[in-house]
Amino acid sequence: MPSQVSKSIKINIVRSEQFKRFPWLVHGFSTRTGGSSRVYGKNTLNLGFTKDDSKAAVRRNRAAFLNQLLSNGKAKRKPDPLPLIVLRQIHSDIIHAIDSPPESPLAGDGLITSIPNLLLSIQTADCLPIILVDPKNHAVGTFHAGWRGTLKRIVEKGVGEMRRHFGTRARDLKAAIGPGIHGCCYEVGKEVREKFESQFAYAAKLFREVEEFNEVREKYPMLFLTARAPGHSELPKKIFLDLVEANRQQLLAVGVPAKNIETSDLCTNCRPDLLFSYRAEKGKTGRMMAVGGIRK
Repeated sequence: MPSQVSKSIKINIVRSEQFKRFPWLVHGFSTRTGGSSRVYGKNTLNLGFTKDDSKAAVRRNRAAFLNQLLSNGKAKRKPDPLPLIVLRQIHSDIIHAIDSPPESPLAGDGLITSIPNLLLSIQTADCLPIILVDPKNHAVGTFHAGWRGTLKRIVEKGVGEMRRHFGTRARDLKAAIGPGIHGCCYEVGKEVREKFESQFAYAAKLFREVEEFNEVREKYPMLFLTARAPGHSELPKKIFLDLVEANRQQLLAVGVPAKNIETSDLCTNCRPDLLFSYRAEKGKTGRMMAVGGIRK
């Protein structure tokens, strides 16, 4: 997905090029710029009720973000507000089909609907936000995919749930994988790789290893001599997971055409100036939001 960012009222929204063809569709991936929050930097657009930020600031941020999202920065008057459906995200494969605003908070990591005037949302700060659109049946899904959700095949199951509820055909689906942490930065442990290897035949292509650099070792190699062949102790290797490719492979596996899958080239860990990143900011960070909905 080309990382085109529309700018208006200081709020930046990343949008999918292929989704722009559907006038009935509301969609967008927020960034960190242009909000009322102060705890994560000046004028940041935190959209999650985190422990550090004030609820009043988050409410103002959400109102401003949704106003821009619905108007696309072009409306002369403020658009009518629409219900925002949020989840208590638990790194699961639980997906809710929504036909009206829920009376009590929902727990899970996926939302789908074919009902107009409902905005489905997912919050992220490194994990992947994924929006699926069925242009034939006018249906939308939003999904939260960290490594745990990806391992549980959240987006793969999302395609199945859209088929079950709306008659969606995988070959008709359009998918946008929004900004998240990329394989350049997403270091994981051996246990994560082993879990993926037990579930996916293509797991090998999702990981890369990098030998750690030790400046002292490079300067004084004799200090690292051992009695075991080849004569030097081995440095541990860093393991990196390509979460974007993992979810793209799941979409391909269920029949979504490769040409229908857009991926953002924005890495949250590389761009803390534009995006919130839990890793880059050592846990003290805000939340971005991916939103999908249907205009009546």
